[in-house]
Amino acid sequence: MSLDGDWELWHFLEGDREVGPKDLDKLGKPLRARVPGNVELDLVRAGEIPDPFFGRNFFLLRELEFHEWWYRSRFTLPGGLIGRRCELVFEGLDTIATVWLNGRKVGESANMLVEQRFDVTGVLREGENELVVRLGSAVNWARRRPYEPLHLSWEGREEALWLRKPAHCFGWDIAPRIVSAGIWRPVYLAIYGPDEIEDVYYYTSEASEDTAVLGVWFKFGTEAPTLDGFSLRIRGVCPGSEFEGEFPVEFVSGHLKVEVPKPRLWWPKGYGDPNLYEVSLELLRDGRVVASRTDRIGLRTVRLEREERSRDKGRFRFVVNGIPLRLVGANWVPLDAFHSRDAGRVEQVVELFDDLGCQMIRCWGGGVYESDRFYELCDERGIMVWQDFAFACARYPQSEDFQKVVRDEVRKVVRRLRNHPSLVLWCGDNECDYAYDTVNAHPEDNVLTRRVIPEVVRRMDPYRPYLPSSPYISPENRRGVPMPERHLWGPREYFKSKFYTEHMADFISEIGYHGCPNVSSLKRFLPEEDLWPWDNPSWRAHSVEHWRGKRRGYDRNELMLRQVREFFGKVPEDLESFVRASQFTQAEANKFFVEQARIKGLGGILWWNVMDCWPQISDALVDYYFGKKLAYHYIWRVQRPVCVMVGEPESWSVPVVVDNLTLKDAAGSFKVWDADTGEVLLEGEFRVPANRNRELGRIGVFRGEQRLFLISWEVGGERFGNHYLLGSPPFSLEKYEVWLRRIASLPRQFDPDEVGK
Repeated sequence: MSLDGDWELWHFLEGDREVGPKDLDKLGKPLRARVPGNVELDLVRAGEIPDPFFGRNFFLLRELEFHEWWYRSRFTLPGGLIGRRCELVFEGLDTIATVWLNGRKVGESANMLVEQRFDVTGVLREGENELVVRLGSAVNWARRRPYEPLHLSWEGREEALWLRKPAHCFGWDIAPRIVSAGIWRPVYLAIYGPDEIEDVYYYTSEASEDTAVLGVWFKFGTEAPTLDGFSLRIRGVCPGSEFEGEFPVEFVSGHLKVEVPKPRLWWPKGYGDPNLYEVSLELLRDGRVVASRTDRIGLRTVRLEREERSRDKGRFRFVVNGIPLRLVGANWVPLDAFHSRDAGRVEQVVELFDDLGCQMIRCWGGGVYESDRFYELCDERGIMVWQDFAFACARYPQSEDFQKVVRDEVRKVVRRLRNHPSLVLWCGDNECDYAYDTVNAHPEDNVLTRRVIPEVVRRMDPYRPYLPSSPYISPENRRGVPMPERHLWGPREYFKSKFYTEHMADFISEIGYHGCPNVSSLKRFLPEEDLWPWDNPSWRAHSVEHWRGKRRGYDRNELMLRQVREFFGKVPEDLESFVRASQFTQAEANKFFVEQARIKGLGGILWWNVMDCWPQISDALVDYYFGKKLAYHYIWRVQRPVCVMVGEPESWSVPVVVDNLTLKDAAGSFKVWDADTGEVLLEGEFRVPANRNRELGRIGVFRGEQRLFLISWEVGGERFGNHYLLGSPPFSLEKYEVWLRRIASLPRQFDPDEVGK
């Protein structure tokens, strides 16, 4: 029974008044609040604050961090539900919450990231019920926690260490400081019958084209006085394949195994079809169905092959259904700085990843755990999900009470998500190993990722791999053995520098380059007087500047200027030209990163990132308003399953390489020609084995030349295009404008005049 909709809302400085749930009417006229929602959005609708995303308005939210917020709702309960077991469920309470129902306190919570359930059996009454929620100041709660020298937030947000809110809320280089509050996900009454299937875990213990073994762990509840006469009936349906069976059960929990002949396996994008079975599970007593549930699952096995080598790049590969994969994909950052709006953006953003050809999404540890709909979409599209737990760039508390909080969080997250075939990896955190490695402490000292989290994962999801951190720094890595998986940020210099070309990683899980949003987007969030020149407080605020001032060792805007100057030898002096130049540079860099990973045959690359969570200057390919940057078009072209690319010069020539990220041999034709003269440099037919790349030939070049090569190829009756920029910077910006028209005219055309607009 949904309790979403219009609620009443009051707020004031925490501790300023002594208030209980019966005193709310004394506080004056309430605001109209929306649930799911965030309190700031309610204040904007009421005209109390301006749009936080415009200019520097988000700095005005600082004083609200110290407020308490009171929500109230009244709802009518039909009489027929009285006496049945009921739970009040909040899928997202942000964050320090106390809940009363009909004047009785029914629960408290201090974790925004996972659902909260409160037993309200016997508290509900027929007719009108009153529900009140108090949300205390998260910052005030945090400042009452104990802190020690080992505790650290790289971004200078120590208040985030104890609070189970996403790290980005306190200000990040991808998000503003908005320490919000609210009932940000749905709230409802869960009403139970006398018999319930309480939990099911589906896993694939074996999988081949001939047979698969589906494991089923179950837990049911019943009010029956004995456990005789119970059975479970299971039936799975996928186009072209079915299975079914009925099993007597003598206890409320146990394991079943179902053999599926000639299964339709779930395959990642590009490697096959993401086949899904609709599985119905029925609980029967004496032949009568007393409870049932339906899930969509995929039959597939997955493991992580991680190998360290003292004199080589090592190995980091995902193995699905016994096949080692090579992957292209991107990082997933929060959908919106106000998370109640996530649900309205998730389908459109997943569609961008799908369109770009991303085979994997890494859900970064500074955000929230996404909705069920996100994982359903990834299941359907064959997009694998690497899931960080919500810890990022910090050394978190290690105390027993914090461990208890983390265990509860991980248990809830794993239980909710473990049946999704798209989910292929649990990862303990984002870059917390780095935070330990920089001081007199070892990453192995982090009890959260070395003991607490993996113990829960092993108990609740033993068939899925776990990685302690990204990147994971093992004891061997501390002794100098190269890490096989890395985040390649470093100096963020010219994208063909040795830092990017001579690394020893087999899997790049973060890498990116800056580019301005389109001018039309800039005009939506920057005051007109601050549009140009760039060096002003509004640009800095949207780059992102912390509310206390500079908190990191670099300025993104200055970095972007240096990258443009490096590439073109100058920085344009007007807004429109600068935006275009920054997008040219970003697009060439990101294209190069993906091509290098494919040419070198790496285990994968997950670049940063597709989408902004608020209006900003960033590494994203798509801005908050869904305006696409030039890099979107370039990345689309080089993430095709079969792609022809040109490598870097060596021995007076460059290689032409075709890469095949599928499980079928591919054949087609290709051509490479000079963009200025039209001279055909190399052409012919090709065949490339499944999941491999091969060199098609070489083109003679001189390193001192600056030339543009255009590439086209045809596979299966469909034509594709790509390009290669030969030479070293600085390139002529005017010349690149000419070349852009020729690049744009390749297959999957785009309008060059609209770039940056």
